Amino acid sequence: MELFNPAVAVESLGPLFAGLLMTVELTIVVMALSLVFALFVALGGMSRFWPLRWVVKTYIEIIRGTPLLLQLVYIYYALPEIAGIRFDPFAAGVIALTLNYSAYISEVYRSGIQAIGRGQHDAAAALGMTGPLAMRRIILPQAIRIVIPSLGNYFIGLFKDTALCSAVSIQEVLFTAQIIAAQSFQYFTLYTVVLIMYLGVSFPAARLVGYLERVTRRGYARKRR
Repeated sequence: MELFNPAVAVESLGPLFAGLLMTVELTIVVMALSLVFALFVALGGMSRFWPLRWVVKTYIEIIRGTPLLLQLVYIYYALPEIAGIRFDPFAAGVIALTLNYSAYISEVYRSGIQAIGRGQHDAAAALGMTGPLAMRRIILPQAIRIVIPSLGNYFIGLFKDTALCSAVSIQEVLFTAQIIAAQSFQYFTLYTVVLIMYLGVSFPAARLVGYLERVTRRGYARKRR
């Protein structure tokens, strides 16, 4: 049996591309939800209301202290036994990945907000702005610009982490390759094609993130002058 079978690779391209589209769809949905939810988590963690800060801190520590794979299978397999809550595989994957990435991205937001000088807050207050208004109009726009490169890195990481969703039978690209490989026994061929597909998406995305980092640095360099 030849190591790499071009015929099997070509025959499998259709299902594998369908799996890749599922991977991209899952990535986009989760990233969009995480960017929004993480902002509320970050603001809650910086709130003066200590019970809210405690809830946010507990949530972040639970996410940080447990593997993403465990969170995924817990939501899909354990919740139905505990509370009778059942999700289809795609919904379970979206929920688990969103909860996980929101916890980490919230810390990125928090660091970006705290990087804005106190003088910006004082200037907004001097103009008669309330705290929430100053946060929305003055602080957040600057903070988001700071954290854009980091968010790009999380986007790439999320694209790769979607492979874990094969544990709950989401037919993303790796799960699709596993099914075809189990039938054809062409493991090297199929996993090599999947590797190329991942690199085909991740490498351009990494270059884009690098470009954004350079643009951001140049922008701040001009401001200092």
